[in-house]
Amino acid sequence: MKLVFLAAALLALVSMSRVQALWLGRLDPKQFLGPWYILAMASRAKDFMVEKDMKNVEGVLVTLTPDNKLRVLSSRQGPDGCHQSTVELLKQESRWVFENPSIGVLDYRVLGTNFKDYAVVFTQLEFGDEAFNTVELYSRTEVASYEAMKLFTKWSQGLGFRAQQQAKLRKDLTCAHKILQ
Repeated sequence: MKLVFLAAALLALVSMSRVQALWLGRLDPKQFLGPWYILAMASRAKDFMVEKDMKNVEGVLVTLTPDNKLRVLSSRQGPDGCHQSTVELLKQESRWVFENPSIGVLDYRVLGTNFKDYAVVFTQLEFGDEAFNTVELYSRTEVASYEAMKLFTKWSQGLGFRAQQQAKLRKDLTCAHKILQ
């Protein structure tokens, strides 16, 4: 039984890697730039399962700096209201993968996108003694399409996230609109 499970898991990883390579090879960074709503998230962060039902839609504005760093401005709900942050990510040697280990971002990449409506983004993070990863559904609109949700679910499950580690974010757009208006 363990051998069957191991073979199925290995097959899933191989097929996900092929999909990933296909998407990353075709991605034009300029098409990823601009405003996005984060509508769903899967995370292995230690507090995510407790907090996931209280998380609101987030706003993200992605730009490229003159020296080709990816700048991500985000606005999300915090304990004291809306919290904005900006991170700059450096391009890795591989195709369209970014990082900034000095702030805990070890890997930031687009797993899948249709280039105009949605993107599924994977991030590997490390803060102090906690290392975890996330998958987020970026959308150009306040409501995700069926195609976008299906792709988000496929990637989340394919990367081993359990149902308890996934969430559609609450439709409170207050913080998202702080940077997307």
